[in-house]
Amino acid sequence: QVQLIESGGELVQAGGSLRLSCAASGRTFSNYAMAWFRQAPGKEREFVSATVRWRSGNTYYAEDADFVKGRFTISRDNAKTTVYLQMNSLKPEDTAVYYCAAGVKVTIPTMKILREYDYWGQGTQVTVSS
Repeated sequence: QVQLIESGGELVQAGGSLRLSCAASGRTFSNYAMAWFRQAPGKEREFVSATVRWRSGNTYYAEDADFVKGRFTISRDNAKTTVYLQMNSLKPEDTAVYYCAAGVKVTIPTMKILREYDYWGQGTQVTVSS
């Protein structure tokens, strides 16, 4: 079992920045693919960013959704069992609940697929005012 606890969401003005954190329990964090998804009111949950172990060792591959490329950056600290989402140049359309997800069987081809992830956090609200 893995428990995920997100934090860092808040109200921010357009053009501002936020850093979301997701603290994970468990001793095998480094084996898990970690991702951020988001869900706006009335919309389906959508992929934002993910990081997946690349082959063996400590190299990870990261992928972002097109609508956040150049603005959002995912990173992870395996020693702290935490994944981050640095969000810059925020726009009102980024307003959503942001969810952290973990999956042990996620691969690079499947990293954007919601159902591939086994564990989810409770979400953190990000609101961007215009």
